[in-house]
Amino acid sequence: MTSRTTPPAPHSGAPSPARGRPVRTLTSRGRDEAHRVASPLELFFDLCFVVAVAQAGVQLVHSVAESHAGEGILNYAMVFFAIWWAWMNFTWFASAYDNDDVLYRVVTLVQIAGVLVLAAGVSRAFESHSFLAVWLGYAIMRVAMSSQWLRVALSTQGAERTAALRYAGGVLACQVGWLGLLILPEGGRTWLFLAMAVVEMCVPLYAEKDRPTSWHPHHIAERYGLFTIIVLGETIAAATVAVKSGIDESDALGELLPIAVGGLLIVFAAWWIYFVVPIHGHLRSSRQAFLWGYGHYFVFASAAAIGAGLEVAVEQATGAAHLSTSAASAAVTLPTALFLSTVWVLHARHFKVGFAQQSVLPVTALLVICCTFLGEWAVLAAGLVAALAVATGTTLTARTPARESGAAGEAAEARQGTEAQEGIEATESREGSGPKAPDSREG
Repeated sequence: MTSRTTPPAPHSGAPSPARGRPVRTLTSRGRDEAHRVASPLELFFDLCFVVAVAQAGVQLVHSVAESHAGEGILNYAMVFFAIWWAWMNFTWFASAYDNDDVLYRVVTLVQIAGVLVLAAGVSRAFESHSFLAVWLGYAIMRVAMSSQWLRVALSTQGAERTAALRYAGGVLACQVGWLGLLILPEGGRTWLFLAMAVVEMCVPLYAEKDRPTSWHPHHIAERYGLFTIIVLGETIAAATVAVKSGIDESDALGELLPIAVGGLLIVFAAWWIYFVVPIHGHLRSSRQAFLWGYGHYFVFASAAAIGAGLEVAVEQATGAAHLSTSAASAAVTLPTALFLSTVWVLHARHFKVGFAQQSVLPVTALLVICCTFLGEWAVLAAGLVAALAVATGTTLTARTPARESGAAGEAAEARQGTEAQEGIEATESREGSGPKAPDSREG
């Protein structure tokens, strides 16, 4: 990954603070800007957010392993929404307005501090249903985000300024609504979460109804891809630590080896399937981008949950978890199937040709769910199915151009043959159309 080294032209890039004023106007960048890549600050931002993702995964493991799967999944969904939504808002804002000045960097670092506060409160949210630290961390991130939008409003005018003010006001209003998590009884918090999640996702739709922000398609696709890689990396790290601990504590290599191999195949297949298509070409309108961006809640959440499920499977295999083999297997197969299905909906179906290609991922997701009932071999079987899906998809994709080129070649040869035959027939027709006129010099 390369960083920007020269100051680009106005409205088309973000010059380094060392080469310009420490604080500059925050105006939109060009959507057709060439060579737009993620900045080092954005990569640092992602890495710090994964700390919170890891904490949510750890607590999900504890809940499922103690047979509190329903409660654990609900808490995981709520906490992960806060992490994902704050990450997504920053990502789209940065794609449109990153000017990389000192104030922009400081506010972004404040947002990073907020997610670390949120991460510190994840365990209390799961164990004692106390959301104070989670709310406080989320509030830090969202207030910082509102300040960025107010900077945009001060630097622009017209419809762009209106959109920035709508964003700032909407973000702050939602933050007040989230106070209900601190004052409502536990029975009402789930309904509050559902209502506030819908309201939060409506803020961008309302703010940009008159003028969309100038996000960069290739940059957005890269940012989402990088976060997917980081989450999958966290999944591998968590599963590796779990397998190592299981071997050290119980010397159960025979029981853990199928889980380790199957988990590795699942993660490798997940990476392959996600990145097999150049999705930035599909992000041509704000409507497509909104649906694609919002759908990644399930991509990120399921990718992180795969790692938690592998940890649960390891604990069950070593006797440390109080649940059945099928339940432990489902902790891996269900998020895997959700990942495959969501990636098909968001990515693959836009690039697949024909029924065979389109059916690979849906059928694979169904087969992965069926693997749940294979006992101690469930995870390995799911990994083999995922790997087979990659091989099948690659083969079908490679054969389609070959068939098309072969058919095109045969058609060209047929046309050439027809043209040649027609030329021969035309020549013969001209030569044999009647007797030649006698030459006046003859006879």
